[in-house]
Formats: sequence, C-alpha cells, structure tokens
Amino acid sequence: MLVLVAPGQGAQTPGFLTPWLELPGAADRLAGWSDAIGLDLAHYGTKADADEIRDTAVAQPLLVAAGLLSAAALDAAPDVLAGHSVGEITAAALAGVIDDEAALRLVRTRGLGMAEAAAVTETGMAALLGGDPAVTVPHLEKLGLTPANVNGGGQIVAAGTAEQIAALAEDKPEGVRRVVPLKVAGAFHTHHMAPAVEKLRAAAGTLTVADPKATYVSNADGKTVATGTEVIARLVGQVANPVRWDLCMETFEELGVTALIEAAPGGTLVGLAKRALPGVKALALKTPDDLDAARALISEHAGA
Repeated sequence: MLVLVAPGQGAQTPGFLTPWLELPGAADRLAGWSDAIGLDLAHYGTKADADEIRDTAVAQPLLVAAGLLSAAALDAAPDVLAGHSVGEITAAALAGVIDDEAALRLVRTRGLGMAEAAAVTETGMAALLGGDPAVTVPHLEKLGLTPANVNGGGQIVAAGTAEQIAALAEDKPEGVRRVVPLKVAGAFHTHHMAPAVEKLRAAAGTLTVADPKATYVSNADGKTVATGTEVIARLVGQVANPVRWDLCMETFEELGVTALIEAAPGGTLVGLAKRALPGVKALALKTPDDLDAARALISEHAGA
C-alpha cells in the first residue's frame, strides 16, 4: 500500500522550485496559478531569498504549488493521501476533493489570514528533539506553550509567544536534547490563529467539493475521512488546532502501508517515517532527479 504525503511550512528553501519548472508544462501551470491568486509563484520559488519565502502568505501557496507539480510529474495513483499542516490542502487536491486552482485560491486565503493573525503578537515555534511526550507536553503547558505539532519519531513542535519560546530554551523538558527555533512567522496551530479560521471558513463555503478518491488521513487525529465536506471542515479547523502527525503514522501502519513518497519539497516527513515506521520504504521528491527512484519504488510496491 502506497501513501503519498505533502510537507508543511518550513520545508521551503530558496530556489527550490527552479528544477521543477524545467519539466514540460510546469511553468505554464505555475503561471496560471499565479494569475489566479495574484502572486508571482515563479519569482518566489526561484529568485526570492529565505526571508521572503518565510512570509506565511508566500510560503503556503509555494508549498502547495510544489506539491502539485511534483505529484503530477510522478503521475502515481496512491492508495492513501495525507498532508502535514498546509500540506493537507495539497493532499485534498490530489485526492480530487477540490481542483488545483481552488486549492491555490484556498491556500492563498489561508496564508494571508494566518499572516495577519501572526502580526498581532510576536510569536514563533520551536522543535524539541528527544524526550517523552508524557513529560514534554505538561512541561510545555506549564510554560504557556502549545504542543502545536506532535510529529512522532521523538519530535514535538512547541508554539507560543516569543517570550515563551525564549523561556523554553532556558528550561527544556527532561530528556529533550535540543530546542531548535523554526523558520516560521507565527505560532501556527494555536489559539493565536483563531482570526484566520473565520476567513478560511468563508472561503471554503464557496468551494465545489467531491469525496476523496483515495483513503484520506486527517492530521487532526489520524482518522480516515470519507467525505469531501468533512475534509474541508477539518482543513478549516486545523489552522488553530494541533497537528497530530504521530497519529497519522499510526494509521499508516494500521492500514498496512508499505511505501511512502513525500511530495516536493520533501525530506521532513520521510525523516519522521524512517524513525517511526522502520518497515516502510520512504523516499522524498526533492528534485526531478528523484522521480526515477520514486517510480522504481512504486513498481516494486505494485509487484509486491
């Protein structure tokens, strides 16, 4: 069983779209999406620096565009689809719940709304490496922080105000080896994002929605979702609620997933899978050079 996953914010790096735009038709597709959402995706994906693409309103559409381009180039039919944070919009489009342009319009609204919410208070996120969640989570809550991403594989991402993040660096939970600040512009998946939820709900109400054509796993709780309306409702609520990627990986295991491919700009979710799902073959689409290896993995998976 093959699962295709899409990464969340923080996976972007300067120039990461450049090699994907060399594929036939990719530049034209990106230009059409850029016109539809009023954002020059080619510029930001090829020429912008790290600070420019850290802007939430830019990063989110870039990530969805990259995921859709790389998945189209792979041209696979995964059994299971899932996305981390904003990657859920990519997964929804790949599952046929919404079309590609609708996904870009929705993520543009999401990014703008979250950027506006993040501007109210100086907030941020930090990854905690190591430790026991049973110890780490209460410690974060004591500091006023939210365990915004429970990623499995020994990783939890905390979110809160700049002062709370600074306090965490000085007062790590027992067993945590490192606290790594993330290159994001706000405390995503926390109550700080509540204003963005209403904007996204209004935009979601205009969508034409279909039921997913593959098994869709929600990062809200790792459960499979059978209807398009429920997928969209979860996409909206997810903005201000934690991502439970650990539960998604548990569901992959329960479903019998044997191979995992991460859409561009891949790497993060493959790393988590290698720690939490050692029996699953995992591969990231970082550049088009990875497509042949991904196709070989799919063929091997199909033969098995």
